Amino acid sequence: MRRLHFLALAFSALLALFVGGWAYFAARSFYDSFPGVLGSWVSVDGPFNEHLIRDVGAMYLALGAASIGGLIWRHPIAYRVLGLAWTVFGTLHFAYHAFHLAHMPLASAIGEMVALGISLLLGVVLLIPERSSSAHSSARGSARSAR
Repeated sequence: MRRLHFLALAFSALLALFVGGWAYFAARSFYDSFPGVLGSWVSVDGPFNEHLIRDVGAMYLALGAASIGGLIWRHPIAYRVLGLAWTVFGTLHFAYHAFHLAHMPLASAIGEMVALGISLLLGVVLLIPERSSSAHSSARGSARSAR
């Protein structure tokens, strides 16, 4: 489970740095062409607002920085807290977009929901507790005594 937590956090950090860096440092480009090869998901949802796009970029960069901290400290509590943050954000972000797909071409809508679903799933994975060695051995001991 530790390896899965590490991978989920590493992928979340990369995602956050990519999205956050693009949105914060190139707000107009992000608005016009995010996510790039899969179409344009932001510009179809309303007029350009540099302040809003940079704020979203800053929030992603903050989540990315926290995720990098979790990768450095590698503690189960850090994984749970980051999982909670990513899951709350991912759930709300997914829900908004799920109810605002009518203005998008079908391929873009599907791509957006898949991408947001993966991002949400990464947060949920971080919420799954590790099996402690004492709980694991006590479960094995209970199974032996039941025989």
